[in-house]
Amino acid sequence: MKAEALIDRFLDASWAERGLSRATLQAYRDDLLAVVRADDALAQAFPRLTQAQVLSHLAKRLQSGAQVSSITRQLSAMRRFYAWAMTHGEADANPLTDLEPPKARRDLPDALSEAQVEALLNAPDPATPLGQRDRALLEALYASGMRVSEAVALSLSRLSMAQGLVRVIGKGGRERLVPLGERALEALEVWLKHGRLALAPRSEAVFVSARGRALTRQAVWQRINKHALAAGIEGRVHPHRLRHSFATHLLDHGADLRVVQILLGHADLSTTQIYTHVSRSRLKALYAEHHPRG
Repeated sequence: MKAEALIDRFLDASWAERGLSRATLQAYRDDLLAVVRADDALAQAFPRLTQAQVLSHLAKRLQSGAQVSSITRQLSAMRRFYAWAMTHGEADANPLTDLEPPKARRDLPDALSEAQVEALLNAPDPATPLGQRDRALLEALYASGMRVSEAVALSLSRLSMAQGLVRVIGKGGRERLVPLGERALEALEVWLKHGRLALAPRSEAVFVSARGRALTRQAVWQRINKHALAAGIEGRVHPHRLRHSFATHLLDHGADLRVVQILLGHADLSTTQIYTHVSRSRLKALYAEHHPRG
């Protein structure tokens, strides 16, 4: 039986037995036809493909720049097909047995250098209320690794200037205590005693707008980009880049990974481990730059 006719039989059975939607069936059809049309040898061998043939096909797709998500979807369609083909005697073996889908590449966080962070933190004008606010905001974000959503939701009751701590409410309502460095505390003190009193003396929010309302995430993005431009930093600088920089710089200076996990509020250590790759790549770059045989 020709490959296309066999695929149609599988799709008809899937619709009758499992009630799959038209869109799902069409996606299965497209993915399976893409296999048999990719190579004459695949079309002739289908459905009795070997694992070597499947692996070769996947390797060619990866080399041609196909998205991992697209390849994973195609493998899923093939698994469905072979489950049916084995049951109905159309295939003697399943070439996908023990075959793991490729893992999506995790992009490394784009951290700022320490010099760039310093330039960014010094960009706001400390002589104006909004400049004092922006300086305090930037210092707090970099000192604590807070998410922008956590910063705009920060209230005075969660900030202890005496102890140098901030109580952050993170994802899932999880609380964590994060220390603030001296520079951040100094900037916050100036903002709270001067600029903030002039704008919103009765507000509970730590960071407020010129109208006395709590800052929005969009406003924070705009202010950070404005100051990054003034500091001469190329590319978009979003709040999460400060969070990435916080974690990366801690690890660069010898912080324990589990400590960084706690400070960032990550539920799973594996989420934090990506920053170790950033530090390793930076160490390699420094080695290549400064070692005489680098």
